[in-house]
Amino acid sequence: MSSVPATGIGPERFKKIFRNHPAGVVVVTVDAGRGPAGFTATSLTSLSLTPPLVSFGIGVTASSWPHVEQADSAVVNFLGADQEDLARRFATSGIDRFAGPTAWRRLEHGQPVLDGVSGWLRTRVEQIVPAGDHRIVIARVEESWLDEGRAPLLFHNGAYHSL
Repeated sequence: MSSVPATGIGPERFKKIFRNHPAGVVVVTVDAGRGPAGFTATSLTSLSLTPPLVSFGIGVTASSWPHVEQADSAVVNFLGADQEDLARRFATSGIDRFAGPTAWRRLEHGQPVLDGVSGWLRTRVEQIVPAGDHRIVIARVEESWLDEGRAPLLFHNGAYHSL
């Protein structure tokens, strides 16, 4: 038996391993001048306290990628445990994700934000880093809002859950 680790794993094994890792669910919204766009993500990470930085990933084949690539800001919308329908809507391709029943508005600086979420971060995009078939967006938090006391929406093993 070799003590040398394998140099990689296939896509199905990779997905299976990460399906076993629970993650919080957010919807990232942007408007690069062509109307609002957004997508569901479980890749949100806090990177730095000073300055306050976050990151999230997006696939280059995602319908929202051209919008994110051109946007100078983004809003990270934290979903509550009761918002699985919103998570599914923003994970569905080929639909107008901002049409009814989605309730949303624009922040003071024009960014789209979802109504009824448990919190949000208004961010300024600082860097986009190529990473395989995805891009990692690094953004500085400029403003936040939080509805304390709400349980978060989680994703684990291919399904949505709450605490």
